[in-house]
Amino acid sequence: MLCVSWNVNGLRAVLKKDFMKIFEELDADIFALQETKIQEGQVDLELEGYHQYYNYAIKKGYSGVSVFTKLEPLNVTYGMGIEEHDQEGRVITLEFDTFYFVCVYTPNSKRELERLAYRMIWEDAFREYLLMLKEKKEVIICGDLNVAHKEIDLKNDKTNHRSAGFTDEEREKLTCLLDSGFVDTYRTLYPLEEKYSWWSYMFKSREKNTGWRIDYFLVSENLKANIKNASIYTDYFGSDHCPVGIEVDL
Repeated sequence: MLCVSWNVNGLRAVLKKDFMKIFEELDADIFALQETKIQEGQVDLELEGYHQYYNYAIKKGYSGVSVFTKLEPLNVTYGMGIEEHDQEGRVITLEFDTFYFVCVYTPNSKRELERLAYRMIWEDAFREYLLMLKEKKEVIICGDLNVAHKEIDLKNDKTNHRSAGFTDEEREKLTCLLDSGFVDTYRTLYPLEEKYSWWSYMFKSREKNTGWRIDYFLVSENLKANIKNASIYTDYFGSDHCPVGIEVDL
């Protein structure tokens, strides 16, 4: 089974580019999006053979996630069931026979780290939510986690130590999540690979490959042996992120 995740930085914007071509070429069984920036009724996608699910932020033109799946889920939930955290359309969970599939768009700590304190609260709540799911079934998590975990995961680690997405606090929260029973699929398969999934629109960052790896597929530890491949599709454009994916034997 092929699963793909992509922060599209505006679904309506990427639809005007090569989104449908990329979607059809990848032909994923499950295709998850983050930062869709839409409200209900603003897009009408014809995706033959796919079930479509959307979680919208209350604030217009902000955040939002969606999942398109060939496999019909047993159940779909939106958010974590915590009102404080469920206003921004950041989580969709699809329940299947043997696993949960979670699409997430983690809050950005923003410039001057003005939202770092909230981010820490959110991280703890999200980890507890995943652990609750993991008690029942295996879990696949994908999305923009807004953190480069290790120095290898961004080009300029020394000059970004207190930048949003590479603070000690954010990195430690991802370490804590992994230590609680989850696996970073790409880094597990490619421990020394310097490959990125996000580039700033400034300073010709993508052209120079001055990037960050902040888009992930994590799986519960029992699924580690089921991961056959993990990909970062750097040849696909249309957003400041590129898609990432895994092939998993379920």
